[in-house]
Amino acid sequence: MYAVIKTGGKQYRVQQGDVIFVEKLDAQADETVSFEALLIGDGDNVKIGAPVVENANVEGKVLAQGKGAKIIVYKYKAKKNERKKQGHRQPYTKVEITAING
Repeated sequence: MYAVIKTGGKQYRVQQGDVIFVEKLDAQADETVSFEALLIGDGDNVKIGAPVVENANVEGKVLAQGKGAKIIVYKYKAKKNERKKQGHRQPYTKVEITAING
């Protein structure tokens, strides 16, 4: 059984036992989070929501909060002596999918 969930402006195809990295959620480690299911599939049976499948949700357990690898943003304008170097580390939440209900 698999499901498509939406969180952080992105959609993820998940199965039970998957570990995914999503945009930072307001939850501590070992807390349970719930996502609405946009689609649930089991072999040939597919339920498509409009926009979500009713009485269906996906539960997950927060494993960790963290930050991604650093990227360097460098802005430069030619002939203007204008330069700006900036680093960025995107925060994320590591979630393990524990159950698909629906």
